[in-house]
Amino acid sequence: QVQLVESGGGLVQAGGPLRLSCATSGRTFSRYAMGWFRQVKGKEREFVAAITWSRGSTYYADRVKGRFTMSRDNAKNTVYLQMNSLKPEDTAVYYCGYKSGDITVQYEEEYDYWGQGTQVTISS
Repeated sequence: QVQLVESGGGLVQAGGPLRLSCATSGRTFSRYAMGWFRQVKGKEREFVAAITWSRGSTYYADRVKGRFTMSRDNAKNTVYLQMNSLKPEDTAVYYCGYKSGDITVQYEEEYDYWGQGTQVTISS
């Protein structure tokens, strides 16, 4: 099993930066991916970004492309989501997820494990 712990959320002003972290522990395998999803109360959880662990290939939702950057630190088993030019509509609970395999990374149902989530609130 895999344990995920997110951190870095908080309250920031529109236009500002924020970096989220997701520390991973437990048993992992050579081919897997990590993703960030976000959810607003009453709405569906939506894909934000993902990265494959072996090659570091990144994928982004259209709504965050050009503003958010995902990266990984293999030695620390940690992934990061650098968020810039934040907008009020980015306000959500952000979840870190783990999935076996490195394809279909944009689909929530593909993920096997989730962190507890971290709240990101953007004020205008």
